[in-house]
Order: sequence, then C-alpha cells, then structure tokens
Amino acid sequence: MAEQPPREAGGNGIAVEVQDRAVTVRPAGEIDIETAPALQLALIEALTHASPTRPVAVDCSLLTFCDSSGLNALLTARRAAQETGTVIRLAAPNPQLQRLLEVTGALSLFPVEQDPPTVGRPPGGIPDGLPH
Repeated sequence: MAEQPPREAGGNGIAVEVQDRAVTVRPAGEIDIETAPALQLALIEALTHASPTRPVAVDCSLLTFCDSSGLNALLTARRAAQETGTVIRLAAPNPQLQRLLEVTGALSLFPVEQDPPTVGRPPGGIPDGLPH
C-alpha cells in the first residue's frame, strides 16, 4: 500500500499520517477539555487504518500540555485498539505528559518511545512496530 499524505482528521488540526507499516497521529499544542474531542477523532481515524501489523504512534513531541481529557481520549483509543490486537505507542512525551501518565498509573498501558516517529518507519525502528 502506498503512503497517504498527512491529513487532518475531521478538519480538527491533528494530522493523521498513514504509512505502509504505521499510522502516526501528530497532535500539537494543548490537549484539554476543549481540544480532546479533536484528538479522539484523530485517533478514531488512525484506528481505521491500523492493524496488528500497522500500529498507531502518537507523536507527542509537539504537545505542550495534556490534561485528563486528553488522557481519557488516549485510554479510550487504547481500549478500542486492544479489541483488534493493535498497539498504540506514545512517542516523545514531554515531562508533563510523562508525569500525568505516571500519577494516573497509565504509563504501563502504553509502549513509550523517547524519539518521535519518522515518516515511513515505525517508532523504535522495530520492523513490525510490535514488542518482541
């Protein structure tokens, strides 16, 4: 399958990039009660293209803040992904997001990569994007 250019899921400003081996969601700025629905839409869009061999990577490198509304969007998407055997990874979370995940006990629910994903390559350089 050929790569598809990045597009904004539902016109919400959050890019969803579909590549052969991964789907990347790129939120930017603040994710809070007002913007969490946009993240939720982007994650739903990403999951329509994802599979056990095409994981979802959420590139958090451009996030400046994420509250419990954003965390809820991530957890809801994770639950939906689990139903199909798909993995959702968090890439390059900032210290605030990392702390939110730790305090809520959600850190262990997501594989975390320290570097943002690159186009056309799954996070961490693992060929199928899945833990081994």
